[in-house]
Amino acid sequence: MDGKSKIAIDMVAMALKSGVYADCLLVDSWYSKPAFMKEMNNLGLKVISRITNNNKIWNFTAKEKTLNAIYEKFKKLKTEKAGTYGKKIKFKYFSVIVEHKNAGRIKIVFIKTKEKLIPIASTDTEINDEEIIEIYKRRWDIEQGYKELREHFGFGKEENRIYEALIARITLSFFSYNIVSYINRMSNEPKTIGGLFKDLECELHTLSIAMQAFIEIMEKIAQIDEIVQNNKDFTSIIATLRSTTQDLLGFRCES
Repeated sequence: MDGKSKIAIDMVAMALKSGVYADCLLVDSWYSKPAFMKEMNNLGLKVISRITNNNKIWNFTAKEKTLNAIYEKFKKLKTEKAGTYGKKIKFKYFSVIVEHKNAGRIKIVFIKTKEKLIPIASTDTEINDEEIIEIYKRRWDIEQGYKELREHFGFGKEENRIYEALIARITLSFFSYNIVSYINRMSNEPKTIGGLFKDLECELHTLSIAMQAFIEIMEKIAQIDEIVQNNKDFTSIIATLRSTTQDLLGFRCES
């Protein structure tokens, strides 16, 4: 019955208690609220996230209390640097360290594209702007990963209300995704996850057919062995061999 933020905080605390180490916690703007950052500070974990340009959520202690006010003041005082994302997106950026009564001291990197102003916050004020931007770019990889998990690995399609069953199903989805991603990474000619998934699915289907054929052969050999042990005539053996051949040919055609 807890909200998403409370559950997220509890899960992070559980991970840290289990010995999971991280240089920082990368989250999207939904979680990056002052109260959440305060809890992460208490846990000793640095946060990097995009923050929403919402005056009700983010209200700072300085004279310029809103993100827009901070940006308008410092864009005249700071030297903007140029950056690119991919081949098409170009942007300019600069950073400011500000104080918030709950989140504490945070560094905000203001990224200005042709159409948007994107504020990226870090509770680690020692890290440089470029590293903050590079870390936040991984958000795209994460979102793309969720998309592929939903499309190919059954993630989010669980039809169960039992907590343990949900965790087991989600774990299997991620486990399968990690295996396919590893195969893709080790491949000399990397493919999209979706394309590789379809290729592997085809290979597994072929392997399944081969295993079924092998089982059929072993069963027929067992029948022949039984005939021989019972000293039955050669005609019975020939009939069994003919039946085996016909069955396997029919199985192959159906497959």
